[in-house]
Amino acid sequence: MNTSNNPTKKLDTKVLLSTLWIVVMFNMLAADILSLYIPGSLDVLVEFAGETPIPLVMLVMAIPMELAIVMIILSRVLKYGVNRWVNIIVGIVIIAYIWLGAGSYPHYTFIASVETICLLLIIWYAWKLTEQEI
Repeated sequence: MNTSNNPTKKLDTKVLLSTLWIVVMFNMLAADILSLYIPGSLDVLVEFAGETPIPLVMLVMAIPMELAIVMIILSRVLKYGVNRWVNIIVGIVIIAYIWLGAGSYPHYTFIASVETICLLLIIWYAWKLTEQEI
């Protein structure tokens, strides 16, 4: 019997985690791109940076986004124990990053909420991940 066409077959958890990371990454990009269209957004960045050089601020802000991009691959290739904990820890770190730097604009709140739901799902599925699923 061919099970590849079985609609009740459970989705591979690694694929699910990777797909959720893709959704998070695209939402992070969307929030940043849309925020560029807000008049004065660059002035806010300069004010936030203070004496810190803007390129350094941008580098620090890029790290969480890069983590989300790397997690797309890592959630598919890491072994059980490491996979589970890396997804949980990075998920928590990204949630903190999203809300600590949150803007008050409706588009940002909406996108940040979608990202948070996806990240909570990542944490939940990683928490429930069993060695048999890997």
